[in-house]
Amino acid sequence: MEVLLAILKGVPVTLGITVLAFAIGLVGGIPLVLARRSKFPPLSWLAISIIELLRGIPPVVWLFIIYFGLGTQIPQITSFMAAVIGLGVVSSAYMAEIYRGGLRSIHQGQWEAAEVLGLGRGSVYGDVIGPQVFRVSIPAAATYGIGLLKDSSVAYVIGVTEVVYYANEQSRQQIDALGPFLIAAAVYIVMTLPTAWATRKLDANMRKRVAK
Repeated sequence: MEVLLAILKGVPVTLGITVLAFAIGLVGGIPLVLARRSKFPPLSWLAISIIELLRGIPPVVWLFIIYFGLGTQIPQITSFMAAVIGLGVVSSAYMAEIYRGGLRSIHQGQWEAAEVLGLGRGSVYGDVIGPQVFRVSIPAAATYGIGLLKDSSVAYVIGVTEVVYYANEQSRQQIDALGPFLIAAAVYIVMTLPTAWATRKLDANMRKRVAK
């Protein structure tokens, strides 16, 4: 029980990193996907290059670059902030691809109808296309969010006091060094189950509304 309580101290930090990084991804993915869909080739290629760069480098490497790179120039960047920023920029790239998949699923007739009605670009995305993209993107975004929760464990390498950090500390103090990590695994499972359930519930409710 003592080991479990020690590991649970890292849960708020783990959830904090996940929620903040995911929020950055939700917002940051929008300009990236719009730039990628741009009819101006240089802007489109720039967006593609950024997305591939962000996704191609492992998250832990981004954490090292931000914490040991920018962190030395900007002392205000803590290990927690570095983890949020690093995972956040990576999330932006993944969410851009999820949004792109959602946009591709929208029937061409929707775009044509909006054009016939004379709607502005902002209204087309905000009132017609955006809500539909949001609905179809929920399953993929939720799956990525759950993966991000597990990926947040890499933050312990730069000293962030999350779940794996405390599990690693406890393993050094126990005869059974594996035990704390098994408990940490169970904690991650408990954290991901409610998210998966809520996602299925939200997706089902939105499908009912669309059906009406």
